[in-house]
Amino acid sequence: MRTFSQIDERADQFVRQLETIAPGQVFAIQIGNHPDWPSLFLACLRKQIVVLPLEQTISEEQRQSAFQICHVVAAAVSDGRDVQILPPATGDSAANDWGSDRPSLLKLTSGTTAAPRAVRFRSEQLLADCENICETMGISERGLNFGVIPISHSYGFSNLLTPLIVRGVSLVLSNDRIPRAIIGGLAVTRATVFPGMPVFYQSFCEMEEAPSLPDLALCISAGAPLALETAQAFRRKFGREIHSFYGASECGGICYAREAQPVPGFVGMAMSGVVIEQVDPADRVSLVRVRSRAVAAGYFPEPDEQKLGGGIFVPDDLLEKTRGGYRIVGRSSDLINVAGKKVHPAEVEAEILRCRGVRAAIVFGRESERRNEEIAACVIAKGLSEKELLAHCRARLSSWQVPRRIYFVDAIPVNERGKTSRRELARRYPVVR
Repeated sequence: MRTFSQIDERADQFVRQLETIAPGQVFAIQIGNHPDWPSLFLACLRKQIVVLPLEQTISEEQRQSAFQICHVVAAAVSDGRDVQILPPATGDSAANDWGSDRPSLLKLTSGTTAAPRAVRFRSEQLLADCENICETMGISERGLNFGVIPISHSYGFSNLLTPLIVRGVSLVLSNDRIPRAIIGGLAVTRATVFPGMPVFYQSFCEMEEAPSLPDLALCISAGAPLALETAQAFRRKFGREIHSFYGASECGGICYAREAQPVPGFVGMAMSGVVIEQVDPADRVSLVRVRSRAVAAGYFPEPDEQKLGGGIFVPDDLLEKTRGGYRIVGRSSDLINVAGKKVHPAEVEAEILRCRGVRAAIVFGRESERRNEEIAACVIAKGLSEKELLAHCRARLSSWQVPRRIYFVDAIPVNERGKTSRRELARRYPVVR
């Protein structure tokens, strides 16, 4: 356990350890959810050193690529106990020319391509995102955050680290992502706020002899769409609503479901301090522009001002505005071109999920000689055959929206952020010629 004064004292120790790093140089932090995270970040702010958070699960090749792209001069690493500050293996000490727009933080993101790039944030933009989140979600210094999502990820950084530093919201940190350990930690610590992911809530619902969570006041879900079945099962079992949260590395929080809605992909209204504009107002489904003081300064090393800049960010997600708020329909890059007709995967998924016995589904497009692309789906279901599910779809969808194949699986694979790649599924389940 560390008090705020102890966090501050530890930050002063790190300031002395970082004395050889000049203002504006980039320092990587790859220590998992270590209790030294707040102190390290504070030390870098005081030294005007640019922080690059890195997840512990990335490969060595990805790590070295990040070092080269961002010109990292040193890194903090951890074996689970101690934190060590080491020079990177590349020995790259080239300086970045930030000019008068020196960032405080770089967030790695791949965007719509596989090539990594960084997003530049100044301190005031990080502060604005923290204020938007705390004001919208009602998080105050009286709360206790349970941190199992990685601080190195944008979701964890914004919902765990900055509320601690800016608002004094107490924080419990854990590196144990086993569902039984997570729910046990929530019960023992009497945490009141849990920023989680759908996969966690689903596991809690399936768990036998799960502890009650009487102190848990706010359940947040982000990183992937929250299935209606999961939300309903959690409400029945624990008596708590799950609030869907939608954000992006480039701008922090965008939408928040203050009240649950029985709508697939529903993420609620714009957050406090955020304005959302449809790029194509005449279309039911459209890309959007996000305006906020929390929007990042730009990409690095190559800018993309049409997508990010001037306080505006255009996500790749396609949103539909409903009476109660926005719902995510899919991504512009996920559109499936079936013989010239565009299909939104989320619309097909929503119909599959309405079929009795279906627990989860993900739809993807794969290359087809005759149709350009064809639709396939991975589904978790009980007591249901492919023939029955296809009949359900044919009765409710247009012919070009009906999957050509359905694969029944035990689990839909996700990464550390709780996301699934449709492109990876297309490679895993190709058309057999």
